Amino acid sequence: MSDRVAFVTGAARGQGRNHSMRLAADGCDVIALDWCAPVGGAPYAMAEPEDLDETVRLVEAQGRRIYARQADVRDSAAVATVLADGVSEFGRLDVVVANAGIAGSFPVDDLTDEIWKDMIDINLTGVWNTVKASVPHLRATGDGGSIVLTSSVAGLKGLPNNAHYAAAKHGVLGIMRSLANELGPDGIRVNAVLPTNVDTTMLLNDAIYRLFLPDAENPTLDQVEPIMRGMHVLDVPYIEVDDVSNAVVFLTGPQSRYVTGVAMPIDAGVLVK
Repeated sequence: MSDRVAFVTGAARGQGRNHSMRLAADGCDVIALDWCAPVGGAPYAMAEPEDLDETVRLVEAQGRRIYARQADVRDSAAVATVLADGVSEFGRLDVVVANAGIAGSFPVDDLTDEIWKDMIDINLTGVWNTVKASVPHLRATGDGGSIVLTSSVAGLKGLPNNAHYAAAKHGVLGIMRSLANELGPDGIRVNAVLPTNVDTTMLLNDAIYRLFLPDAENPTLDQVEPIMRGMHVLDVPYIEVDDVSNAVVFLTGPQSRYVTGVAMPIDAGVLVK
């Protein structure tokens, strides 16, 4: 992957930060985007500008360059501008990781129009905006390219209290499968990763603990871990960010040069239960 350029959204922390760091370790320069501001439909704190600064530090520690900017994936013009400026800085685009997303679990009676809209606009339309802005740059590079979209086990399985999230993540797979066919003649591969629970703030927060143990006054991670383990065939409550990054690095690298249109679970067996 030496001297390739990767565009990663949701790069300020969690999976996006780790993907950026791992791609840099493999030789990529990185164009990093994150909103770093509150979102009404997410019941936990969003990343902050300082988090994006830390991603910059970690990528540069790998000896690679990074162009990092704050922008909202819901704003197609802003996404296109950040990407165009980054490509101007580095000269090409080879890899796209459309990772930005939020989570939040609500029963149907509590799922307001605002919560629904935030989820669909970020987790589905934001993925589309990222890919739409990227395709002309991938084509211009002339060497094909790899696009990886972050879906979820909820892209293939309905989860209670998550109609909005499952709808968005199912939609991501529709984008992936359609574009794998459409962009294949250009040598551009399009795949998706489908993580289960991952050890990030999106999972490890009080709102999720209360979801698993609604009758407990102040549930803790130790209390909910046995329930999380019960979701999986393998004996783990959640996976680590590196487990997802391993799949992303594979799908963006030469070892997967003939892999396209694949929905790859990293799920500890959720989807076989």
